[in-house]
Amino acid sequence: MKKNIVLFVLFILPIVAYLFFASGVNGYTKLPTITPNTADFGKWETLDGKPITLTGKVTILGFSGFELLKNRGNLFNLNQKIYQRYHEFKDVQFVVLCPKGTEQDAKKVITALGAFTDVAQWRFVFATPEEISKYYAQLNLVEKLDDKFGTPKVYIVDKKRNLRGRKLVKDEMEGYNTFHPAELSNEMLDDFKVILYEYRAALKKNNNASRKI
Repeated sequence: MKKNIVLFVLFILPIVAYLFFASGVNGYTKLPTITPNTADFGKWETLDGKPITLTGKVTILGFSGFELLKNRGNLFNLNQKIYQRYHEFKDVQFVVLCPKGTEQDAKKVITALGAFTDVAQWRFVFATPEEISKYYAQLNLVEKLDDKFGTPKVYIVDKKRNLRGRKLVKDEMEGYNTFHPAELSNEMLDDFKVILYEYRAALKKNNNASRKI
């Protein structure tokens, strides 16, 4: 009997624990959609001069506001907790929507991040405050932008431009506060894994279907 207990503790219990944590602490098999079919960016200017679209990419979307440089620590938190884990995924991009006039601030942030990070998947997009307000409004979020047209929160947008997040009453979460590293390491990382799992599962299913055909 004692031998069986020891074997259970040494071998079975760790496997059960791994499966529990790997499944995601929020318990979702699919992250709920908050706002379907959000708008794309159109021909807004980018820092690197390259066109940008939300379609076909898993996007972490942020709104820097005019105080981009002042609040750069938030982006550094996001870079450390999420970006560096997933920036090598070709279908992932981190997009920051900034007011026109903050281009030089964005360049300084990119230069600072580039000192220790491959910044290829960081994209900065520029629009007028009015355009930013209009774009944010169509996301249908409860919280509003501050008076500088920014927010410390970032949002997950899937490849079909659906805004995703937690929609359950007990833990409703539209976005993830970059000011709090713990929230990025826990809730956001967990939810981001769920999104990536969705696409991996869909890809595997499609590959299996192709083999059968």
